[in-house]
Order: sequence, then C-alpha cells, then structure tokens
Amino acid sequence: MKFTSYQKAVIAILTFLQFTVILDFMILSPLGAMLMPALKISPTQFGLVVSVYAVSAGVSGFLAAGFADRYDRKKMLLFFYVGFILGTLFCGLAPNFEFLLAARMVTGLFGGVLGAICGAIATDLFEYELRGRVMGLMQTAFAASQILGIPVGLYLSNLWGWHAPFLMIVGFGAVAGVLIWIYLKPIDGHLQLQTESSAYTHLKETVKTPQYLFAFVTMALLTTGGFMLMPFSSAFTVNNLGISMAQLPMIYLISGICAMIIGPLIGRASDNFGKFRVFIVGSLLMIVMVVIYTNLGITPLPLVILVNAVMFLGVFSRMIPAQTLMSAIPAPAKRGSFMSVSSSIQQVSGGIASVIAGLIVVEGSNGSIEHFDTLGYIIVGVILVTISMMYVINKNVEVKTEIK
Repeated sequence: MKFTSYQKAVIAILTFLQFTVILDFMILSPLGAMLMPALKISPTQFGLVVSVYAVSAGVSGFLAAGFADRYDRKKMLLFFYVGFILGTLFCGLAPNFEFLLAARMVTGLFGGVLGAICGAIATDLFEYELRGRVMGLMQTAFAASQILGIPVGLYLSNLWGWHAPFLMIVGFGAVAGVLIWIYLKPIDGHLQLQTESSAYTHLKETVKTPQYLFAFVTMALLTTGGFMLMPFSSAFTVNNLGISMAQLPMIYLISGICAMIIGPLIGRASDNFGKFRVFIVGSLLMIVMVVIYTNLGITPLPLVILVNAVMFLGVFSRMIPAQTLMSAIPAPAKRGSFMSVSSSIQQVSGGIASVIAGLIVVEGSNGSIEHFDTLGYIIVGVILVTISMMYVINKNVEVKTEIK
C-alpha cells in the first residue's frame, strides 16, 4: 500500500504542526539549567512549571473529549492551535515565575488537545496497515525539534535570553497555521456516525467502555517513564556528567539526527514485522539504557551522545508501535473522544510523574542532581508492567483486525 499525494501532504502538515507543539514542551527542559538561576527558582518549582502544562493539557483534553467527534476535525485543529500559539507568546513575554506558570497553563489548555486531533485525523485518513509508517513519519517532528528547534533555541537563548526560543516557536506556529488553513481539507465523515444526543453522553459512553479503560491505564503508564527523566535531563547532563552548556546543543543535534532516521524505520518495521514485537524489543533496550544513563558520572561527550541516541531508539521503538496499536482500538464514531481522553490521561500522568521526579531528586551543594538513579529503577519497573498490558491490547487488536 502506498500513500496518495494528498496523504503525503497531510503527513507533512501534521508533522510540522507536531514539531511546533513538541518543541514548545521540549525546549523547557534544556532551558532548565539557564532558567532556574535566571528566575531564582528551585528544582521543585521548575518541576511545577513543567508539570502545569501537562496537568492543564490533561484537563482540557478531558473536557474537549465530549465534543471531539461533533465538529469538523480541521476546524477543531485550527481553533486549538491558535490558542496554543497565543499561550506560547505569553511564555516568551513572561517576566517572572508566576507569569510563566500562568502562561504554561494557557499553552497546555490548548496544546494538550492538538495531539489527539492529529491522531484522530491520521486514523481517519490512513488504513491500519499504513499507520505504523504514518506514526513513524510524524515522530520525525520529535527528531526535528532535537535537530533544528532545540539547538537553535539554545543558541538564541545564549544570545538574547531564555525568552527567545518561545518567540521563535510563535513564528513557526504562524507558518503551520497558514498551511493548515490552505491545504487541509474538511474532515467530517465521522459526523454521520454519531448516535449520542449530547456531548456528555458521548464522553460517558467512551470512558465506561472496559476495553477503552484498559487502554487508558496502559497509556498512562507508558507516559510515566519518559516524563520522569525529561525535566531534569539537561541539569543532570551539565552538573553530573560534566558537559558544558556550550556542548549541550551538540548532544541534541546528533541525537536528533539519529532519531529522524530511526523514526520512519521503526514505523516501517512495526508494519512489516508486527507492532508488538517491535514494542518488546524497544522496551528491553530502554530498560538497559535507562539503568546505564541514570548511573553515569563524569562522562566524555561522545559517550553521552551515544547513550542518548540509543535511548531515543528505545523510546521510538516503544511509542510508535504502541500508538499504532492504540489507534485500532476505538470505533470510528468515537475516535476523537478516545484520542482526547487518552491524550488527557497522558498529560496528567506526565505532570504527576514530573512532580514526583521533582520530589525525589535534590540539588546537591555543588549543583549536581542527586537520586537520579532512583528514578531509573522506578522507570524499569513501570516498563515491565506495560509489557504485559500491551500484550493484552495486542491480542484484542489482532482479533478486531481479523474480524474486519
């Protein structure tokens, strides 16, 4: 099966949009080493700034779930994307901790729904046999944020302060919004399938379905691992591994190049060899790399880059097949609602994980991040649990696709 020219255009548009959304969230972590002393905030406060986005995004996703299948998905996408861009602009103008915290909340309220809408669009327009490749290509947005966004953002922040990267994202977002408006066709086929009389009923029917509930819990645990390490990764790299702020962009650049190559290959592999098989390989690789990474001391730059690149391989090998399997669970009439609730749960879980991480790690007298290895062992336990849960989901999807 091959993509049509329009499908290729849709993948490019959604990937560019995802690039801006992911970059908005990812840029905060590498800015941590600069932002915390600039605003005079503690690691716990910084964890709160990171988590408030996730929590507000989770609340927004849940509230929007009842309406997610009741409107043209293009209109929904544009509405929430405009709000996201405005929230990011407020972040770029933030003069203090309190303003930044409020701006991150606004950004999360709108940005948290965008991933769900993109997922519903991808599921509507692409057959299950192609979705691994679609998810893999869309994950290049994550890689592009590493290659282009984060290094450029760090460079701009070194020139003009930590506010500059957010203003850069606003510029990228304006371009993405115009592309959506011009090129994306209305996506409203799901409107003919609606049976519930109200948004509340639609949401209730979604959240009380046992198969959906099991998927939501699984996705929550899948999200927990990454969010525990992310908020303090830059501070750990600088203060514990002995990497300078000037070298930090190089890590993101090279790791991002590797991720951009890996994403589409993992997507194709999950379509050709089986989603769950690829997920198992990625999970085992992730366990090994998390233990290694969180127990590192002073480390040469090439080895830090290698460890980060292999960790990305593990992350992508888990998330791409997991997202593809999840996309096959909801009925067409409930895709938007399912994706919104799932996104909401991911965001809330990520926010909780960030807060827990902020409570576990402490800043030593020399600025080093202590108890980072404890987070690693917790993540290993969570990964082992998710393997068994994804096994159940894979079996249900196999039965469903065979019946279809």
